Amino acid sequence: MSDPYEKLAELGLKLPELVPPVAAYVPAVRSGNHVYVSGQLPMADGKLLATGKVGAEITAEQAKDLAARCALNGLAALEWLVGLDKVVRIVKVVGFVASAPGFTGQPGVINGASELFGAVLGEAGKHARSAVGVGELPLGSPVEVELIAEVRG
Repeated sequence: MSDPYEKLAELGLKLPELVPPVAAYVPAVRSGNHVYVSGQLPMADGKLLATGKVGAEITAEQAKDLAARCALNGLAALEWLVGLDKVVRIVKVVGFVASAPGFTGQPGVINGASELFGAVLGEAGKHARSAVGVGELPLGSPVEVELIAEVRG
């Protein structure tokens, strides 16, 4: 795997500060060789970047960008708990999309997260995935992304 910190720099990205939990949970938990990262919202500087339903107030392209931000926040949680240099691979990603009636483009939205993991981690960023349409998400967020990563050491 190439150096994830170098890849972030090449992409013009910087790991954000760890997003503090909005309820009674922790950002990430390690169990054996796996890290379970709690659902990440598209937060930046302590603020939710957008609210609304995808297919109504939020376009699919906007939501894809928001999903990429969720993924970046997930990488920050991994960095906080174990360090990105310990990631063997992203095993599973689950993306939730607050969807307007009739919106069926959830896989394309969650591609924002999947593509970010691939860009930063290369082959180690390829993962199994689910993309789920839901009626509501915390704080009115359009997207939420959680992940499981295999780690070493």
